[in-house]
Amino acid sequence: MASPTTARRGIRVRIVALAAALAASSLVLGACASSSGAPASGASGEAASYGDISVQYSWIKNEEFAGEFYAYENGYYDEAGFSEVTGVAGPDTGVAKLLSGSVQVALSDAASIGAAIAEQDAPLKIIGATFQKNPFTILSLQDGGDIETPEDLIGKKIGVQDSNASVFKALLAANGIDESELTIVPVDFDPTPLINGEVDGFMAYLTNEAITVELAGYPVTNLAYAENGLPYVAETFSVTDQYLAENKDLLKAFLIAEIKGWTDVFTEPTDATVDLVVKYYNESAAAGDLTFGDLDPEKTAMALEAEKLLISTDETEANGLFTISDDLQEQTLASLEASGWELEADQLFDTSIIDEIYEEQPELKDYLP
Repeated sequence: MASPTTARRGIRVRIVALAAALAASSLVLGACASSSGAPASGASGEAASYGDISVQYSWIKNEEFAGEFYAYENGYYDEAGFSEVTGVAGPDTGVAKLLSGSVQVALSDAASIGAAIAEQDAPLKIIGATFQKNPFTILSLQDGGDIETPEDLIGKKIGVQDSNASVFKALLAANGIDESELTIVPVDFDPTPLINGEVDGFMAYLTNEAITVELAGYPVTNLAYAENGLPYVAETFSVTDQYLAENKDLLKAFLIAEIKGWTDVFTEPTDATVDLVVKYYNESAAAGDLTFGDLDPEKTAMALEAEKLLISTDETEANGLFTISDDLQEQTLASLEASGWELEADQLFDTSIIDEIYEEQPELKDYLP
């Protein structure tokens, strides 16, 4: 979501051979130095010390991770007992890295994690979700394809990135549309083919290309996946079964730091958050991570506001950030089933830690100003 013409991660449901092999084997997943299940604490009762952990980000270090940036900036990870929390820039679903033990937590999505479990029997769980709503959309120009309903896809040329092909097929399946009824055009993440009229619709992110194209002066129409058969959760906190079993106190401390960081996104002035995002984005660029030129502050501010609509719902206002209600779990599972991945709730989700946090600290539910 970085430049006026590029970027987005997409949900990469490709399960690489490494992930398959590791999932099939009996893994001894490496955790960093002091991240065993029991917190290290002294006889005098000082704060726990969890050592270092690594967190895989799903995309480049932009506004999608503003809450993580606040957790760094305001010392929430330090307060939680971590020596260092290393945020690894994407794009990456984190599946293979979780299974190899090279990261301990991945900010992923229900489709990637669900596909790994269903197809490879990968020992993974989602323990919380930042985005309560699927952020994907089929973007079109009002003066072009103007795709308002799934039926409007029929007979159209739709630009789809290779990494998003499975998710697009799931949208078609959920709405009873056969691939033969339209033309799928391979594209990159740059929406220029849509602007140039080479495609009628473009697989995009509500917080990215939809804003990019609109800022370029083109009124747009969005066919949001969440409102058209695929309302699954995204930016999910995902871990292996083994790491979850052995590190519940650590993950609890980590999620509390994350709650505090994302609460700041809602309570701090947008301009301050934009400045913080630009700072961390520039540091990432200097480190050689994938970036797309300078961040546009106007677009970043708009993307932050769009993200809040995906993060904050009636249910999170009642239950707290990152919670996944039984109803939302059922919706997510139904979305995955439309893609051909049939799972039970306890195969994909374990919300025991996030539920325990809010039971013990109900004041953390109050993330709105």
